[in-house]
Amino acid sequence: MVYGLRYYFRHVGKTDLAIKLPSLKKESTLPVILNRSELKSLFKAPKLLKHRIILTLIYSAGLRRQEAVNLKIADIDFERKTIHIRQSKYLKDRIVPLSSYMALGLRKYLAAERPHIYLFNGKEPDGRYSLEGLGWVMHEARKNADISKKINLHSLRHSYATHLLEEGVNIVTVKELLGHADVTTTMIYLHVARLDVIKAHSPLDTLYKEAL
Repeated sequence: MVYGLRYYFRHVGKTDLAIKLPSLKKESTLPVILNRSELKSLFKAPKLLKHRIILTLIYSAGLRRQEAVNLKIADIDFERKTIHIRQSKYLKDRIVPLSSYMALGLRKYLAAERPHIYLFNGKEPDGRYSLEGLGWVMHEARKNADISKKINLHSLRHSYATHLLEEGVNIVTVKELLGHADVTTTMIYLHVARLDVIKAHSPLDTLYKEAL
């Protein structure tokens, strides 16, 4: 409401009234991360292959939920092991790696379900899977996996980024994989990632390590 009033006052030329409105304080919270055991339980929980595949794919490629339902079969390149995400947030395309393990699951899913055009067909007018349906799949999987953490679909993306950092992928690469416009957005994962602490040293010592 406050932001709406600010916009209105500026639009009608009453900037002084917009400035006098109270500032909004946003709570700073860290993303909820699923550990590896929880992820395995979550991916195993759905009865339908389609549901297992879509949840696993979101984590394996760090997808936003909209990106997952927008994926087309042609966006998956099994030979090059890539996923082409088209016109996502900020109207940008990006390429992310296709996990070899995920590729096996996708081939099995495609052979069994034979979707048309979109990778995950649903009841939307254009044939896509609905966001509401996807949210339901996540809710049921969390419940059946008996996970007590308050998680949603975006928690899979959070977990993807955090686990990449923990496995040694540099933050700039993680930024590009996530499709963030600014690296400061990605830096929040540094607060939840369990990273090895390297003792401060001079790079000269590692340059001539063999001579010591």
